[in-house]
Amino acid sequence: MTSQNPFIALKEEMDKLVIGHEEVKISLLLGIIAREHIYVEGPPGTAKTMLAEIISGAAQLKFFFYQLHRDTRLSELIGDLVISKETTDTGEVIKQKVVKGGILTAEICLLDDISRAPGESLNVLLRILNERKFFDEEIPLLTAIATSNPTADEYYNEPLDPANLDRFVLQINAQGLSYGKRWDQAREVIKLYTQRPLEYHVPARVSREVFDEYYKRLGSLDIPHEVQEGLANFVATLIEDYGCNETNSLISDRTFFVKSLKIMRAHALLHGRDACTLQDLNALKYMTVFRIPEEVFLQLDQIIEDLTSKKKKTGTGGAS
Repeated sequence: MTSQNPFIALKEEMDKLVIGHEEVKISLLLGIIAREHIYVEGPPGTAKTMLAEIISGAAQLKFFFYQLHRDTRLSELIGDLVISKETTDTGEVIKQKVVKGGILTAEICLLDDISRAPGESLNVLLRILNERKFFDEEIPLLTAIATSNPTADEYYNEPLDPANLDRFVLQINAQGLSYGKRWDQAREVIKLYTQRPLEYHVPARVSREVFDEYYKRLGSLDIPHEVQEGLANFVATLIEDYGCNETNSLISDRTFFVKSLKIMRAHALLHGRDACTLQDLNALKYMTVFRIPEEVFLQLDQIIEDLTSKKKKTGTGGAS
């Protein structure tokens, strides 16, 4: 990233308070740049909520947090439901209106434990997130971060339905430092919290106008032919060499290609580039953790490295 890149400031604020969790930090930045939603799955204590709060404070974005539960009502997410009664010549008329709040007025929101939401509320919520509208009125939302605990038995958590999961373009599997055996980072956390004050104010570093400016640039960012070929060969490799198919993968041709191009452009802007390069294929790691089998995802770094190396050496594409 260059020194003029405004996203460095946001990354700096996250790094001040949260050690590690780079994949969550990068996905948050990509989500805000591209205005796409994010799904983060991870155990308690992996800084999911804290990172969203830091980035909203540093970016001066209106933040909404809600912890979903089995009895979540839609009105709890969109504002207050006001019911009034009027008497007319023909009788009484009951009127209902929404005093907008929650996700209807937020620019960034965190929806904790989204898989616990009842179907009726979840369906309407996802429709609002997808369309960024409430009825015909646009909402100011840039990105929503949905979180969930792992689906292991000890968390008593159900997996998000694949069709609903696919609504979130960016998908991250966050791991704790201790159980991930990241002992150096664990020591850094201990050191950090022995030195920092109990209360810490996140300073404003950028404004909404910055995101509007970068979003205008996003659509016109050049994607050279070799990068386009790299993306096509990436999907071909997953299917032809690693057995991904409609029964084990959430990769639909048009949707995945279109969204991938958008996230790759965001990745280029994040790193201060005016055009995409083969390095931006690395953005695909933030889109695939729950879209392909785990054993394939664990090899993704090597798959991308092989594709980019082949391009550099031969200038041609093609799945191996």
